[in-house]
Amino acid sequence: MRLAGGHVPPRNVRTLAAVVSAACLALSAAGAALAAGHSTDATAAPQAVGSNWYAAAPYLMPLDNDPPDAGAVMDATGLKAFQLAFILAPNGGGCTPTWGGTSPVGSDTAVAGVISAIRAKGGDVSASIGGYGGTKLGQSCGTPEATAAAYQQVVDKYGLRALDFDLEEPEYENAAAIHNEIGAAKILQRKNPGIYLSVTTAGTADGTGWFGKQMLNEAKSQSFTPDNFSIMPFDGGFNGAAAQTAALTHFNAILRATFGWDEATAYAHEGISQMNGRSDTGEYFTQADFQTVLDFATAHHMARFTNWSVNRDRQCSPPDNNGRTSGTCSSVPQGAYDFTKYSVRFAGATPPTTPPPTTPPGNGECTAVAYDTGTVYVGGDTVSYNGRTWKAKWWTQGETPSTGGSGVWLDLGAC
Repeated sequence: MRLAGGHVPPRNVRTLAAVVSAACLALSAAGAALAAGHSTDATAAPQAVGSNWYAAAPYLMPLDNDPPDAGAVMDATGLKAFQLAFILAPNGGGCTPTWGGTSPVGSDTAVAGVISAIRAKGGDVSASIGGYGGTKLGQSCGTPEATAAAYQQVVDKYGLRALDFDLEEPEYENAAAIHNEIGAAKILQRKNPGIYLSVTTAGTADGTGWFGKQMLNEAKSQSFTPDNFSIMPFDGGFNGAAAQTAALTHFNAILRATFGWDEATAYAHEGISQMNGRSDTGEYFTQADFQTVLDFATAHHMARFTNWSVNRDRQCSPPDNNGRTSGTCSSVPQGAYDFTKYSVRFAGATPPTTPPPTTPPGNGECTAVAYDTGTVYVGGDTVSYNGRTWKAKWWTQGETPSTGGSGVWLDLGAC
């Protein structure tokens, strides 16, 4: 969608090329990192933050929309993780990952510098794939395997422990592309034991629309279960928190119907991605709305609570921004990073899961205890079965380890 006058709205702006040349940004990030006394190599000292922080990480555009200093945000709020956006295919075509379609991941130093600075302060990042505009790798790579190989470059480059698949227009209307994205996510889950994966898609008053439901059916057909499926209940005629919590309730029913989960299990796999302040379509979501949705999310033990975006988490000048939506401010009265603080509260209310095993799979010996059909397993328990190691995501008994069924078992690979 476009606003009057032909200007691209902020949700589209997130996928545009960086306004400043990548070279200048790289020099700036490198200089800041050196001045702080740490390396610009993002993989030099990756931090082990709990999955509760990946579940709460708000979106941050590191190269666009006047990015705030991530360290200053951490100091002001206690935040420990950011969702960096967006990984896309090159604007000119191809199957190699870029930031925003223009900055190749392979030669990147600018984002690497941002990640290094975050990790130097005890935090970490996830990378978000897709978004509203641009060409997605699932559209251009052709197969799940090729798509996964492109994303694996991002994981390896930055030493990532988390990824977000933001499946929106127009890609989620392309069945072949969604097949590639979901297939790639499943491959990454298998090749990177313990990686935190979220899948984010459009929200509607009924939870999610036809294409969102088709995406869930694709995940079911491939026996893929991420850490959460999240909806974005904004830009669709929503009016405050009540409309959002109603959509979450409807989405829970969709998850139950699709995967055969009970209500609690569905909420344990459900997340929300909000838009702080004024949305692209003129909806308003205030701090009070965020508090109401946070209360709903924690009461129902939901899996994720995030928002678009940290770049917008500051007051406009003038405060109402003349009734316009901006990519760099919220268009509502607020203090700096008011909305980010709700992510911190969610992370504090969400207990971290057991860290993933450090022993690489495929060493020829199964060290986990053999699976027993009569034993009760809880989230984090590991077992061996048919030459593979499996981790329980939540309480289970009598469900043989596999990638099907309720999705309770995570395949950690051969042993």
